[in-house]
Amino acid sequence: MNLQALLAHKFDAKTVSYDDRDTMLYALSLGAGDSHHIEQDLNLVYEKNLVCLPTITAVLAHPGLWMTAPQFDIKLVKLLHAEQRIDFYHSIPPSGEIRAEYRVSAIIDKGPDKGAFMHFDKDIYNTANNELLCTVRACYLLRGDGGCGSFGEAPTALAAVPNGQPDITSEIVIDERAALFYRLNGDRNPLHVDPTIAKQAGFTKPILHGLCAYGVAGLALTRAIDGDVNRIASIGLRFSAPVYPGETLIIEGWRSNTGIHFRATAKDRQQIVLNNGFMGLR
Repeated sequence: MNLQALLAHKFDAKTVSYDDRDTMLYALSLGAGDSHHIEQDLNLVYEKNLVCLPTITAVLAHPGLWMTAPQFDIKLVKLLHAEQRIDFYHSIPPSGEIRAEYRVSAIIDKGPDKGAFMHFDKDIYNTANNELLCTVRACYLLRGDGGCGSFGEAPTALAAVPNGQPDITSEIVIDERAALFYRLNGDRNPLHVDPTIAKQAGFTKPILHGLCAYGVAGLALTRAIDGDVNRIASIGLRFSAPVYPGETLIIEGWRSNTGIHFRATAKDRQQIVLNNGFMGLR
């Protein structure tokens, strides 16, 4: 990776509009409104009294494939999405116009043989009043770019989930078509739909978008707080392993004074796929 080119780059802000259809499609792509939760999820999928799952901000105003620019010399085939966090300062309206501003906030170089972590942030503003709605923070592991040099400061590490029995247990069946629905939110990466490309990447079949699994966990925890999206102050987690459409996830949560610690396990494989999760609550 060319660190100097990255530091010199100025990202253009992006202004986009979204409406109730986008909000409902996002919720439906996560499995909202299934036969077990139709009444519980109604305000997420029906325009009457519609509310917005705040994790939609992970897909709104996507910055595009900026990392493919040759001047950055990022080895994309070795890139992994390591963590995702969003801090919410205000409730996300179910429709409106937003402005997104982007920045690389830190590069943590682990050495030539270990790769580097890139922290990429997106601030989302409500253009109606210029109010900062949230900060979306993605962390990528660049396995082929160690030795590039560091700058900035990484956020505080995500805490491990507590020991002991969870206070919340939710079993979520991922729809076989989940990746096909989710890509309509804007992430058209063929890794999640094309079997040939998935095999070239080392998977037996297309995998679920990591941000879809992130949203599914957020939906499960939103149900655990009676659907009150206005209480959600943050959601962060670590991606531990891929999730496949059709799998069943066991989402476990531990309540604390400030929120819910959580993780998700692929039931049949008995493999933790989402870990070090925390939903901060107001």
